[in-house]
Amino acid sequence: MEENFTRQRVNTVAFTVYALKDSKPTAARLNEEPFSQEKGNRKINFKAKDIEAVSSPKPSDLAIVIAPEDNQAANELADKLRQNGNPRIRVTDGYDNVFEKISEIASELEKAIDMGLTIADFIQVYRKGIPMEKVENHVKIFSDGIIKINLDRPAVIGDGITLLQKEEALNLAGYFDSRADNYKLKKFVPASGAATRMFKFLHDFISGYNPEKETINGYVNRVKDNSLQVFLLGLERFPFYDAIIAESDKRIKWADKDNENVREDERNYSFIKTMMDPEHFDYANKPKGILPFHSYDGNSVTPVHEHLKEAVAYAVSKGETHVHFTISEDHLNGFLDAINDARAKVEAESGVKIHFNFTYQHQETDTLAVDMDNKPFRDEKGKILFRPGGHGALIENLNRLDADIVFIKNIDNVRHTKMETIATYKKALAGILIKLQEKVFQYLEDIESGKINEAELDEIIKFAEQELSQDISPDFDKFTLENKYLYVKEMLDRPIRVCGMVKNEGEPGGGPFWVKGRRGRLSLQIVESSQIDLDNKIQSHIFSQSTHFNPVDLVCGLKNFKGQKFNLREYVDANTGFIVQKNRMGKDVKSYELPGLWNGAMAGWTTVFVEVPLKTFNPVKTVNDLLKPAHQLPV
Repeated sequence: MEENFTRQRVNTVAFTVYALKDSKPTAARLNEEPFSQEKGNRKINFKAKDIEAVSSPKPSDLAIVIAPEDNQAANELADKLRQNGNPRIRVTDGYDNVFEKISEIASELEKAIDMGLTIADFIQVYRKGIPMEKVENHVKIFSDGIIKINLDRPAVIGDGITLLQKEEALNLAGYFDSRADNYKLKKFVPASGAATRMFKFLHDFISGYNPEKETINGYVNRVKDNSLQVFLLGLERFPFYDAIIAESDKRIKWADKDNENVREDERNYSFIKTMMDPEHFDYANKPKGILPFHSYDGNSVTPVHEHLKEAVAYAVSKGETHVHFTISEDHLNGFLDAINDARAKVEAESGVKIHFNFTYQHQETDTLAVDMDNKPFRDEKGKILFRPGGHGALIENLNRLDADIVFIKNIDNVRHTKMETIATYKKALAGILIKLQEKVFQYLEDIESGKINEAELDEIIKFAEQELSQDISPDFDKFTLENKYLYVKEMLDRPIRVCGMVKNEGEPGGGPFWVKGRRGRLSLQIVESSQIDLDNKIQSHIFSQSTHFNPVDLVCGLKNFKGQKFNLREYVDANTGFIVQKNRMGKDVKSYELPGLWNGAMAGWTTVFVEVPLKTFNPVKTVNDLLKPAHQLPV
């Protein structure tokens, strides 16, 4: 008796490829590939057409137009597909080998379908340049969680942190000056963040204050936060005071009563509203880098201006300096204006030619957001939500720089005075880097040329332990001679970062620690509190014993002993990212932030910590920080 059964309908994905030539043979080959075969009641079927032969494209589940970017016929065809609402991808590279390129795309589509994503999802991900493997990894991270850092002990003076006396710092700075012209130097400034948190308490004030029902003093007492009071007491000392008061006074609706307190409240309220109003100054929505931070002879200047001044003070080679800002694309015009306002003046004062450029955070570093069940979260239009990957994404920007030595410093860490001290210690860090590189490079050259014998390896191991803080394998002496050479070469041949550390005075953020890796080896790392299991009493205690704080004051060597750029992606610890929880459209959303730029993104670098004076660290986290001595001219 025959067995009765019902076969489930096969879901066929119709794939149309529009290429410059030989499309039919290409389609035939693609239909023979493994990804085209029936799998789980799903099958991909390929058709192909020569672009020049198509006048009215027929509907398909996914159309791919593959031709050079300047091919007019291809662009017109892609536009017709758009007008017809046909899901499509325009490919402008790989057109010389259509089979290989489409095979690559089809394999990615197969992964997306296996993950339960739609073709529209796949197109969205593909256009961002994010490999499906990365999306899979993000989902796995949400499911498995992130392993917390295992602290061994804090790095302290004499055990992971080097103390520089002033005379030694001056000597190292001089050493750097004597060699600077041999290097291509660049100053790298992360500057994409908006000033939202800087003005948060003022935003709260605008939202929660009713001038008809209470005084400003009454509001301060009610919310029990004196930030507003400090702001108003120092109002005239802010570098933006004159510009804003001139506008805000025009907008006041004076009360009928001639009451000085009432009039002062009205004036202050108008000032804050004008400063925050999107139609006027809109400070909370602008990036910190282009806000007035300091005042010289009645003229306000921005952090961009101060960073140009710093660049000519310590990052000069052959009479030129190069400054690189990572910014949000939306703020490009504001940064161009800020640089044009400052550049000519700084060049005239210093005699140094300033070159500058910008990059944006690359879309391919965006990360998936999921709901609380670890399913991709969709926005109001049904699209998968991707979020910027955090400052760790900037390792890609750093990786693409053409420079030998890069100085890294955050946009808000500037000050009004002490430029000589800042320059001396920045140069000192660079002097340390150059000295270490010279020694490391010589060792590596000797190893490669066979000039190092087994006895001389002991000298290298001693140097690595004492000057590079390397934790040498206890089994090193048992290695074969060949493996000893390989071990030493792998240990030395990596990017170096020399990191300034300041004494911890209670600032929130990361610090220097000895960290135990998964294989039990120790390394020096900059660790944030969110990377630690603070419920673990031992780990919490170690974290509390930290004596120093990370001010983001780094000097980095990006090339190897052959003058070739390191691929910085190879030194990222992907297991040290962050899972953060946000609220989107009234729903809880989890997103993944990449390993921090100076945390996990540089975990595999050779790391050297050096104490620098506290006066070199002057961040502006809230607007009231601009009232501190570091941001005011001495009286």
